[in-house]
Amino acid sequence: MTLRIGHIDYLNCVPFFRYLRADDADDRIVTGTPAQLNTLLAKGQIDLCPASSFEYGRHWSDYLLLPDLSISACGAVKSVLLFASCPLAELADMPIAVTGESATSVHLLQILLREACGFDRLHLHRPECPVEEVIAAGGAGLLIGDRALQAAKAGLAPYAFDLGALWHSFSGLPFVFALWIVRRDVVAEKEEEVAQLQRRLQASLTRALADLPTLAGQTAGRSCLTPKELLAYWQDMSFRLTDAHQQGLKLFFQLAVKHQFLEFPPELHFFAPPFPLTASG
Repeated sequence: MTLRIGHIDYLNCVPFFRYLRADDADDRIVTGTPAQLNTLLAKGQIDLCPASSFEYGRHWSDYLLLPDLSISACGAVKSVLLFASCPLAELADMPIAVTGESATSVHLLQILLREACGFDRLHLHRPECPVEEVIAAGGAGLLIGDRALQAAKAGLAPYAFDLGALWHSFSGLPFVFALWIVRRDVVAEKEEEVAQLQRRLQASLTRALADLPTLAGQTAGRSCLTPKELLAYWQDMSFRLTDAHQQGLKLFFQLAVKHQFLEFPPELHFFAPPFPLTASG
């Protein structure tokens, strides 16, 4: 059997996939935006992936989490940014353009504007043109991933508000943007394969984090960042899922319920691999 693994083609996923791709397993990699992978995962068209935290919140009873793996930030994340031509407080009642790429970031933005900024009304919209065009014309817009990195480097707007930093200032906790989510029915059928992939992911991440400068040098040429900028980006991120990360995740879910984005707060259920595993994985 093989696993169908979703891959978000963003720079923040490179530490997970750089050495995983060198593995000789027969797993199939399916690339897409966070929103596309959320849909594929929910429909059972892929088996697991680093998916939106909000996707777990919506369908948590269908899923399990791979332990100690996430895409998070304990402060500024640099790639989830609200761009504007005015200070944050002046955005009240102004339209904000969003993309359809990430459910987590859009809901986080709404929670922060209401909870941290005290906005009573929000006007979020998906424009027909690229969000970058709205921002360049003087409007406000949310960008994520590599598009956010590129827009920030280009100085697309006078102000760029980092949602990771805003969350940390508001809560004092990390924010978990994505989790490694596996479908429960896949675990029932392919438990051993999932356990082996978990070990391979941990090994790939450990190898990547052990020598990030080399990885940055190998990767930067395919991005808008220099090796030094890419290294700093990864060093500011967190790829683990500690107790503090889980506290931040639970608070996000509680606030999502408060603002009626979710009906109930989800429970965090983790995949427990079968033991013992062979040394070869």
